Amino acid sequence: MGHVGRTTLKMVEWILLIGVGLVFVFPFLWMFLTAFKTMPEVYQFPPSWWPESWQVENFRKAWSSGPFLTYVWNSLVVAVGTLILQFLIGVPAAYAFARYRFKGKNALFGLSLIALMIPSQVIFLPVYVQMSHWGLVDTLWALILPFGASAFGIFLLRQSFMQVPDEVIEAARLDNASEWKIMWTIMVPLAKPVLVTFGLFSFIYHWNDYFWPLIMTNSDSVRTLPIGISMLKAAEGGKQWNVIMAGNMMLVFPILVVFFFAQRHIINAFVYQSK
Repeated sequence: MGHVGRTTLKMVEWILLIGVGLVFVFPFLWMFLTAFKTMPEVYQFPPSWWPESWQVENFRKAWSSGPFLTYVWNSLVVAVGTLILQFLIGVPAAYAFARYRFKGKNALFGLSLIALMIPSQVIFLPVYVQMSHWGLVDTLWALILPFGASAFGIFLLRQSFMQVPDEVIEAARLDNASEWKIMWTIMVPLAKPVLVTFGLFSFIYHWNDYFWPLIMTNSDSVRTLPIGISMLKAAEGGKQWNVIMAGNMMLVFPILVVFFFAQRHIINAFVYQSK
């Protein structure tokens, strides 16, 4: 292929990448701009891109429409609490699957993989009944405990732990290091990119989760932000889309911040897993 052909191919690649990028960025950009528009601008046709005057008042209206601070706090507690519990359960389980030989190991790991194929909507009824028997319905525990063990996290960590050379572990055992110490001071630091990547996915999922809080909560004191946003839409009659988009911005902003700081670790995780 000549120089002209390579240049043309490179230009086509750049055009495709820019096109794909615009497809993903456009909804966020439109949501951001709509959050600062006035009502007439929202319904203007043909639509205008930039607001004539940036209406920060939309965010105040969204925030004051309900106990949004409570919603934000509940979402944070659920997302972080679930993530901590998943780490405490997933790290030892992944280490056992990766480094120990015991009867039924493959069968148990297969059951973990099967759990990946079962959506939470299928099993919510028996889980709801169990939470009801424990008296945990309409509490934050009902949003955390059912997700305390993540099959996806166990799978990712197991694959990462299996790539650590046996010589490293044997050297630690010769230094009289306990299995607990090997797991937390050697294996976990080496799997840091994978841990950050899984933590980001888990945080995004539980921060954005709508179905489970809708089923398990009845009062504003334990509802999460996605429920608050949906109630905002109902309160505004589905018409004041500028206020609704301002509420959605408050929902999306923490995720964008977390992703911005964790993107380097995500890239490292995929590079590490491909080796």
